[in-house]
Amino acid sequence: MRCAVLDDFQQVATELADWSPVADRVETVAFRDHFDTQDELAAALAGFDIVVTLRERVAFPASLFARLPRLKLLVASGMRNSVIDYAAAEAHGVTVCGTASISTPPVELTWALLLGLARGIVEENNALRSGGPWQQTVGADLHGRRLGLLGLGKIGSRVAHVGLAFGMHVSAWSHHLTKEYADEVGVELVASKEELLSSSDFVSIHLVLGDRTRGLLGPAELALLKPTAYLINTSRAAIVDQDALLAVLHEGRIAGAGVDVFDTEPLPADHPMRTAPRLLATPHLGYVSRANYATYYREAVEDIRAYLDGTPVRRLG
Repeated sequence: MRCAVLDDFQQVATELADWSPVADRVETVAFRDHFDTQDELAAALAGFDIVVTLRERVAFPASLFARLPRLKLLVASGMRNSVIDYAAAEAHGVTVCGTASISTPPVELTWALLLGLARGIVEENNALRSGGPWQQTVGADLHGRRLGLLGLGKIGSRVAHVGLAFGMHVSAWSHHLTKEYADEVGVELVASKEELLSSSDFVSIHLVLGDRTRGLLGPAELALLKPTAYLINTSRAAIVDQDALLAVLHEGRIAGAGVDVFDTEPLPADHPMRTAPRLLATPHLGYVSRANYATYYREAVEDIRAYLDGTPVRRLG
């Protein structure tokens, strides 16, 4: 059988895990480049029985399953994937399996973005290395400032703990958040997202994308942010109206934004996010760490082996 590993941008999929348990039964081919269209994807995967896909980078709708009659097993990193049509997979006889995912890497990247913005790290580093002015920015303090969290789940609560360690006042809001849980984490529950947005010096998003959160922050909500506030999004791009975000950045209505997620990924070369002012952006690195990748690919190998043995594990759908 043949296995395709998609979006191996760093070319580490076969290095960070031991593929020998399936090597005698499976030929593995890793693709470094992203396939931008379904036609390109269907052509590339036509000769494969197994596909390993990274997070929600590649959509697998019914139309794609119909074009891949040889496909029998789809392994997705993580145990939740909103871009796979599970009914279509079942209809075409494709088993879908997942892997574990570590929640700490996106927490750490959230703080990398927040601190990078607050202390002007990129601007100051670029100036220092290029012989530019010595000191250009005046850093924004964290101690004593208010961190507002949209979402207080597994990731949001860890972000909260770091904020508290910095001496920040931490508040949180989500549709289902209770005072009991907020008290347990040690943060203040606010009554509405509007209150959180208008009162916070830093706002960080840690929500699952769904019907209730898609477009949660539009022009009216972003207008509530202080001119000195920073917005961090390491969750999903669609939670924030992208045009509205670009507008407030260009107009200087907030101090800055740290973004790791985009409406199109990989980001096209001419995308306006690449040139937006007051923006610190990373190419969806939230989950990209050695420990996470090792988990993804180790368990992908386990999924493949179990499937070949007739006992699939970690099934999704």
